Amino acid sequence: MGRRLDPSRKEKRGPGRKARKQRGAEVELARFLPPGESGPARPGPAPRCRFGPPDACACASLLAVRGSLMVFLPAEPPDLHIIHQRIKGNMEVLQDFGAKREEGHTRQEYLALLRRDMAAYYSYSDFLLMKLMDIFPLPELVNFLEANEVPRPVTIRTNTLKTRRRDLAQALINRGVNLDPLGKWSKTGLVIYDSSVPIGATPEYLAGHYMLQGASSLLPVMALAPQENERILDMCCAPGGKTSYIAQLMKNTGMILANDSNAERLHSVVGNLHRLGVTNAVVSNCDGRQFPKVLGGFDRVLLDAPCSGTGVISKDPAVKTNKDEKDILRCAHLQKELILSAIDSVNAASETGGYVVYCTCSIMVEENEWVVDYALKKRNVRLVATGLDFGKEGFTRFKDRRFHPSLKSTRRFYPHTHNMDGFFIAKFKKFSNAIPQAQTGNPVLELAPFSVVSDEEPAVEAAPPSTVPDTIVEPQPKKKKLEGSKADKEQKPPQPALKKRHSLQAQRRPLKAGRPSPKMMRPQAPAKKRHRMKQNRA
Repeated sequence: MGRRLDPSRKEKRGPGRKARKQRGAEVELARFLPPGESGPARPGPAPRCRFGPPDACACASLLAVRGSLMVFLPAEPPDLHIIHQRIKGNMEVLQDFGAKREEGHTRQEYLALLRRDMAAYYSYSDFLLMKLMDIFPLPELVNFLEANEVPRPVTIRTNTLKTRRRDLAQALINRGVNLDPLGKWSKTGLVIYDSSVPIGATPEYLAGHYMLQGASSLLPVMALAPQENERILDMCCAPGGKTSYIAQLMKNTGMILANDSNAERLHSVVGNLHRLGVTNAVVSNCDGRQFPKVLGGFDRVLLDAPCSGTGVISKDPAVKTNKDEKDILRCAHLQKELILSAIDSVNAASETGGYVVYCTCSIMVEENEWVVDYALKKRNVRLVATGLDFGKEGFTRFKDRRFHPSLKSTRRFYPHTHNMDGFFIAKFKKFSNAIPQAQTGNPVLELAPFSVVSDEEPAVEAAPPSTVPDTIVEPQPKKKKLEGSKADKEQKPPQPALKKRHSLQAQRRPLKAGRPSPKMMRPQAPAKKRHRMKQNRA
């Protein structure tokens, strides 16, 4: 206990515990200072930021510099109101930079300050903010960042296998749910504003009359447009919302293969399919990249590829800071493998189908337009209209990249524009099951197909002698074109005599080539030499 003081005696007390502790710290600090200098200086005015007041600096205030030792005060939390005002001011300057800029400051300095303030105000990483600044103009970027701070409205999809939307809406209104139709573009969606009962535990939900599903998740199935009695593959199906919507549009006819590489997530798929009354679905657990080796020949394929999730930041705010360049490129590589596998699983000869729908919940160009452009180069597919009458067109050019002009038919959806999660949708039509071979500029590789034909020559030469000259005389001009010798161009008149000699030579060749030998390529070299010698004689 402390000492008892007499209130009548006004005696001055000594330094308290905090003062003694502070004095001890000053003594310890003096040991590291050069001789002749005392403790830390008094806090002076804080360093002034380039385009703002001093108290808006997010950095710690520098107190003193003693040689190589710097003493800092603890960083104070930034004043968000001042930062927001500075963001608005810099936005106005950048929109009319020539008239409103300050002398001595470049546009890059304004952009760097704006990016730093936005990162501090909205809690984004510098990498992600730079990516977003490349995609959106500055006024639209602020709207996008503000929209990510507000949750998207709760939406449900009516299961028409068990009820109608009108009946479901009336039942939920009777339970105290305030709702409206989702929009003119959807015949099954409902938007929930508020509810006195939990939406995921009503008797209607447990009976399978509706499914909790985001508005943007309805769009890929609408673009796929499944028909009755078709064979459809949902390559990444968890948690089963899109799969059940496909079955709903097919009226439980045909066959749906619901696949996912994560076995744990398939439990929710099976539960939702049972609850919603889906009877035409088969659930599988396979790696989507290897799926064409397992099964193929589908009429339509839906690929909701795994992505970085930059379109659903309102649901997962951790995306603001935990994504970097490696994560984006890793997702893009996986998506390229999956989209080629999805295209290979479709039958181009399908009477009603032959379509692939690729979608992601990301807005990054590396995961969307780059992947689609890659698929157009690697497979015999073309882009077709998605059938959605709203949404923004995909990029055909981005920074120094140029994409195929048909990417205008792809669709982008943003939270600040359409009040739904960020989404990207592309629809392919496959016109050939053949896989195009990679074209290279190496002349040796270009000659390879001609050398393969020579492997089949013994079988052709074993035919009757009357047919042998007709089949062997034709390849000779092709070989002359490949050789491209000057002697062939100069000696064009004696060609008829050469053809006769070629035919005689072709009749004699079966006797030499009839011996079984795996090295059928070697006799071609002396044949070319004889051919040149005969040209010289001519």
